Amino acid sequence: MSTQSLNPGLVVQRLARTRALMSQNGIQALLVPSADPHLSEYLPAYWQGRQWLSGFYGSVGTLIVTPTFAGLWADSRYWEQATKELAGSSIELVKLVPGQPGPLEWLAEQAPQGATVSVDGAVLALASARTLEGKLKERGAVLRTDIDLLGQVWEDRPALPVQAVYEHLPPQATVSRVVKLAQLRESLVQRKADAHFIATLDDIAWLFNLRGSDVSFNPVFVSFALINAEQATLFVDLNKVSPALQETLKHDGVELREYIEINDALAALPASTRLLVDPARVTCGLLSHLQPDVKLVEGVNPTTLAKSQKSLDDAFHIRQAMEQDGAALCEFFAWLETALGRERITELTIDEQLTAARARRPGFVSLSFNTIAAFNANGAMPHYHATEQEHAVVEGDGLLLIDSGGQYLGGTTDITRMVPIGTLSYEQKRDCTRVLKGVIALSRAQFPKGILSPLLDSIARAPIWAEAVDYGHGTGHGVGYFLNVHEGPQVIAYQAAPAPHTAMQAGMITSIEPGTYRPGRWGVRIENLVLNREAGASEFGSFLKFETLTLCPIDTRCLEPSLLTLEELEWFDAYHAQVRERLSPLLDGAALEWLLARTVPLSRVA
Repeated sequence: MSTQSLNPGLVVQRLARTRALMSQNGIQALLVPSADPHLSEYLPAYWQGRQWLSGFYGSVGTLIVTPTFAGLWADSRYWEQATKELAGSSIELVKLVPGQPGPLEWLAEQAPQGATVSVDGAVLALASARTLEGKLKERGAVLRTDIDLLGQVWEDRPALPVQAVYEHLPPQATVSRVVKLAQLRESLVQRKADAHFIATLDDIAWLFNLRGSDVSFNPVFVSFALINAEQATLFVDLNKVSPALQETLKHDGVELREYIEINDALAALPASTRLLVDPARVTCGLLSHLQPDVKLVEGVNPTTLAKSQKSLDDAFHIRQAMEQDGAALCEFFAWLETALGRERITELTIDEQLTAARARRPGFVSLSFNTIAAFNANGAMPHYHATEQEHAVVEGDGLLLIDSGGQYLGGTTDITRMVPIGTLSYEQKRDCTRVLKGVIALSRAQFPKGILSPLLDSIARAPIWAEAVDYGHGTGHGVGYFLNVHEGPQVIAYQAAPAPHTAMQAGMITSIEPGTYRPGRWGVRIENLVLNREAGASEFGSFLKFETLTLCPIDTRCLEPSLLTLEELEWFDAYHAQVRERLSPLLDGAALEWLLARTVPLSRVA
């Protein structure tokens, strides 16, 4: 939970000005998604319009404003945070629940006959625009995407980011941009497309072996790309690209143009062009600049699948990054155990000390997301974030949840561990053990290559469902290679559509992170990253299995060993043996002692 919330009175004033502008333009409903022209998960400040207007600081949420109603749709990760941040603002929290109407469905049901619904087309996915337009048409309402009402009332709007673009170099960059472009052009031929338009920042960063820092925690930069058989054009603020890098890109056949020239470039495409686009990853506002006769060839961006399948060389560097990250965690946990009871430790202290431990490791670039250090009741909010204004002191008895990660030149990490503070109750240990059983169940799974990833979700949930317990978030998300910590196309979540592009393939990295959350009491989540590896073939086809990449002990003091089966105990002890073997050479002193103590076989602890 963030407590940076705006003064509710300020939100009310902004809503009033927005409604006045809506009235002037004959608009009965305004949709404000959490999005930018690149449909990013985390947004530069320039596009944080939903946050500015609503006062809700969660990373995901959709705002709808009508003359008499304002509602913020958010999923279960943000309910408690949104309840606090929206208090007094006149904005109603609408809880997103599977099977219940989302914001687009609500608009379609509530829009009056003949109403005009407005959304800035520059930040609305083409697929979403089509869905909403079709639903509104059934009610005799219309969708308007050619006006940015929010931009007209947003005073002191932040500027676009200006951080430098830099190269991701060998040895960590294992495939050259020239080769990647050649492979992309082969995909264009296969799909009978003349050109390909890419708006997603991680696809662009991966394709061109470039990185930046325009988006917090994600090493990407604001840009667009347009590729055809002869030319690859990168649209980016040229002031962010050094002359030397510009020359390097030119040598590799990459033309640079200013970021703001993308609309003109799309408009200049010949009417005969067959343009490959991903309708879920490009906005309707951008495509509105195309000539009417341009033919859209629709499908998932080829780069999305290509970058998700890490090579053997990539995996080598990723394992090294995991070892460095695990060593940093051991140093941190050794410090924590010594400091507890001797000095004042808060959730903010946890963040500071853990970040400092990572920063001492070779290849470290930045965190991969805001560290979640959540003690007791705060752990029940999956996306909690401590602030200077509101945070907990870590003292007494309870569970401390730490979800953190780092960006390294050789990989991206994401790990969650539970820490016992004082004395834990049997119920707390039972929750931790149950969640661990879910982690082990999925980690041990073998499954057909190409299985649609959402279908794997029930494997992790089965031990948790067995005791009539569940959790509201997905079990796993894809992870990039020194890129976004959340990466498609695979996702392990029964709530997600099992579409063909979600198929599991060798080389994909995915998180396994089941949980249990008891509002007002505590939360439990244990998370490792895993790599899809070939598991052999039979008369029934080819199979995959998981290699656990994350290297850090799972604290046995949080567990009730009697609840684990023999097979689960064997997996746990084998995992700890691997952690001890691979991290010991990187540690000494107190950190090494902590590692050795925390990787004693659980069968001996029990």
